[in-house]
Amino acid sequence: MFRNVAELVELADSQNKKISDIMIEQEMKYKKKSRTDVMELMERNLVVMEQAVEKGLNGVQSHSGLTGGDALLMKKYIEKGNILSGETILDAVSKAVATNEVNAAMGTICATPTAGSAGVVPGTLFAVKNKLNPTREQMVRFLFTSGAFGFVVANNASISGAAGGCQAEVGSAAGMAAAAIVEMAGGSPAQCAEAMAITLKNMLGLVCDPVAGLVEVPCVKRNAMGAANAMVAADMALAGIESRIPCDEVIDAMYRIGLSMPVALRETAQGGLAATPTGRELEAKIFGIPLEKKNE
Repeated sequence: MFRNVAELVELADSQNKKISDIMIEQEMKYKKKSRTDVMELMERNLVVMEQAVEKGLNGVQSHSGLTGGDALLMKKYIEKGNILSGETILDAVSKAVATNEVNAAMGTICATPTAGSAGVVPGTLFAVKNKLNPTREQMVRFLFTSGAFGFVVANNASISGAAGGCQAEVGSAAGMAAAAIVEMAGGSPAQCAEAMAITLKNMLGLVCDPVAGLVEVPCVKRNAMGAANAMVAADMALAGIESRIPCDEVIDAMYRIGLSMPVALRETAQGGLAATPTGRELEAKIFGIPLEKKNE
């Protein structure tokens, strides 16, 4: 079993295997199941992700009314053809948003690594699918690769917004996605680690400040930015660009930053965007609390 990214990369390199191979073998050993069994279990997660993306792209609305329909807007914008950021990145954005809008609408999603950050991994996966034309097995491997890096973060830092801010949720998800994109595109295990490091260090300090305490604003749009971040970081790593700070040290830095965050910025809805005048007005409206009473 690997404890950190350095050990994960070393195992892959020494055995001439991919990151996904190492994670699949670990799952086989931990669950005491065959390779076929663990692949089938992950395939189920892939199906859930596909269904969520499809549903979100058709347009959904949350019960609070705070979110919904943005994935469809982005899809239509892409179809017009006059885009600025590049079709693959915006496709990842639309599909990340689609997933999180389904989550906000109480639909079924796959937490990767959490419900609040569930859009980044599938958003990027189904966007690069159109670019790289992977087999179904390669798509399942994408999830194992992302899971390997998520495993390291969960065991050495945190994937909880309440513990470490949104850097621990969307930041981790974006890093996981970037690493998986690199492997799918033919990059080395070391390049996967570089992509994770580049992504995460550019999301350090991101606070968790959900308006009205709901996983909607700004969560949905943060998944969009996480997906874009992951795509760019993957390209940087594939180009040979390296992070000057090793991946494990970036993860540790994220953990320490999370510990130093005020409670108000760790999923309590007491600070940040949740504490803005508009944020408080939305909270009062959603829960039927007179604003004057809320401000007492």
